[in-house]
Amino acid sequence: MSEQDRQSRARSSPAMAVSEGEQQPLHILFFPFIAHGHLIPVADMAALFATRGVKCTILTTPANAEVIRPAVDRANDASRATGAPEISITLFPFPDVSLPPGVENIPSMSMADRDKMSKAFPLFREPFDRFLAEHHPDAVVADSFFPWSADAAAEHGVPRLSFLGSSLFARACTDSMLRNNPVEASPDDPDAIVSLPDMPHRVELRRSQMMDAKKHADDWAYLQLVNAADQRSFGELFNSFHEMEADYVEHYHAKIGRRAWFLGPVALATKGMAARQRTGHLSPDAERCLRWLDQKAAGSVVYISFGTLARLLAAELREIARALQLTGTNFLWIITREDTDASEWMPEGFADLVARGERGLIVRGWAPQVLVLNHPAVGGFVTHCGWNSVLEAVCAGVPMVTYPRYTDQFYNEKLIVETLKVGVGVGAGDFASFMDDRSQVIEGEVIAEAIETVMGEGEAIRRNVKELSEKARSAVQEGGSSYDDAGRLLDELMARRSSATA
Repeated sequence: MSEQDRQSRARSSPAMAVSEGEQQPLHILFFPFIAHGHLIPVADMAALFATRGVKCTILTTPANAEVIRPAVDRANDASRATGAPEISITLFPFPDVSLPPGVENIPSMSMADRDKMSKAFPLFREPFDRFLAEHHPDAVVADSFFPWSADAAAEHGVPRLSFLGSSLFARACTDSMLRNNPVEASPDDPDAIVSLPDMPHRVELRRSQMMDAKKHADDWAYLQLVNAADQRSFGELFNSFHEMEADYVEHYHAKIGRRAWFLGPVALATKGMAARQRTGHLSPDAERCLRWLDQKAAGSVVYISFGTLARLLAAELREIARALQLTGTNFLWIITREDTDASEWMPEGFADLVARGERGLIVRGWAPQVLVLNHPAVGGFVTHCGWNSVLEAVCAGVPMVTYPRYTDQFYNEKLIVETLKVGVGVGAGDFASFMDDRSQVIEGEVIAEAIETVMGEGEAIRRNVKELSEKARSAVQEGGSSYDDAGRLLDELMARRSSATA
């Protein structure tokens, strides 16, 4: 091997760059939270690091392993072709907290299971401790929703990198909210404007869009624990890229004083999105969606999905259906709530519209979202503003109609609509837990106007999202901002190992 080839290999695989042949590759443990929006990006992140020469292990329960198995199998197939380390999954049994068999993650639980599920999380510490003691990895990427993992990792001398799967902007907003509690000082009026202190830009939300520490005391206390654990960790990882949140990168480092690395979009970095493109091995429901889209003109379909956790009221479903009637736009609508009878919410004439299938298709349960968003027929996306969905829309270059529900989604909406200008809001303003029904119902006329904007006259919005899509793809390529950030992190972990053994 020439010196030029050796240097090139070192740049592409920093985890193996130190005294090749003398040191083992870095070993990173991934410990994801048990919800799809946390599990899937962690699997993609492990695949990213594996391509850079890192030995990666994912620690989770059997049912959650099945969620990530396809992504891990794809990554390992690629690793066998390139000689990169394969990702391993280490299983531990889900704790016995009297949940029904197979109920091991948030989407599978009912409202009645909520308290039992929360009792299971502290019991995850025992298998986590055991793995660290037996294997002593070079680092652990632990979900922020396991705040106790910060102390556990410290006890074993393993640096903890926290990962929550949210935007950097949302994390900065949450930090400001927890430090200052501006809601407490605001008028007791749902429409009162609350400004978040110490932010690079003026960030304002309605009081009703923010967590009230008095009304959600348990959630507030939990977020304080999460924030404190992340502050005392080695650093934080983000499925984002510098160009998307440029003004908040320096703010996070300098003003808040927290170390962060930006690796995303991780699905693009690992070719995960390309691997999910249409093949002959899709499920019948997936093929049904794509065949229907194949019959539609470019940019003529609006896609509606509120993620895997949303619980929409019958009244909310009715107004969305009315909006689709009013716009006359083709639509593909994913409805996950199975306990709502269509007769309770379908407006007059809507059932016939869907039955004919010419202008609309409703899918209950699941759809191949990445494939849908990248289909030429899709011209807009009505979304709850979950961060994975936002990134998938950005990567596909699809503008958004924002309809946030809870957690970080109202902050993500501010980023989408006001900072990046790649979407239009419907005026959602009712913050709640994902398990709670809400009282606010957005009128169909308002939703229809937002859809018509992104599908019709919103040329600037469509241009902005296309430009951002190109930046996302550049960020993960060699020499891009996310590619380089991953290399810097791995170099630092390798240097830390070397200094510890010197």
